[in-house]
Amino acid sequence: MLRRTFDLLTSTAGLLLALLLILAGILLIVGHNFVGNQVSQQLSEQKITFPARGSTALTSLPAGDRAAMTQYAGQMMTTGNQAKTYADHFIGVHLREIGGGKTYSQLSAESMTMPNNAALKQTVQTVFQGTTLRGLLLNAYAFGTIGNLLLIPGIISLIIGPILLALSILGFLHSRRVHPDEMLQRAPQRGYSTSEQAGRQNSPREGRS
Repeated sequence: MLRRTFDLLTSTAGLLLALLLILAGILLIVGHNFVGNQVSQQLSEQKITFPARGSTALTSLPAGDRAAMTQYAGQMMTTGNQAKTYADHFIGVHLREIGGGKTYSQLSAESMTMPNNAALKQTVQTVFQGTTLRGLLLNAYAFGTIGNLLLIPGIISLIIGPILLALSILGFLHSRRVHPDEMLQRAPQRGYSTSEQAGRQNSPREGRS
């Protein structure tokens, strides 16, 4: 193969890959920003504020849950990580206390066997509302996490893409400096040196008259 042809092929492939990486990087960054903005906007509209530091709502929690909640004490919920902390270490704690460790499904089934138990019906309603809110907050956390995961490959693509683009441009420039008839050098065959190969190629074939 001609050296110029090889340079053009590899440079073209590198150029296409570079453009693809740059486009992918831009789309990933845009996706990251879009998801982050949507999660922040939706959570902000709920106007959920973490209990203030030292408040009864915070100090009454178990030690592990209290420690997790304290880092966001007094803050308004705007991020997926905040949503997960509030869902697991605040709502989750109160749901276990209200329902006695039972889930909404278990309490609902129990209520159906005791239709005249008004207190149990109220518990079922409260646990249902709390479970629904907790699920929505955990969904916000999941989407926020997906958005954050888009950021890393986006940055990597925007770093590698321009590098490949620069190398491709250098490859095109190099192809213009190569002699049109220059061939790619073949690797020496195993068992023969370069000089021996040259001698074998220049020597007449055996048996030729």
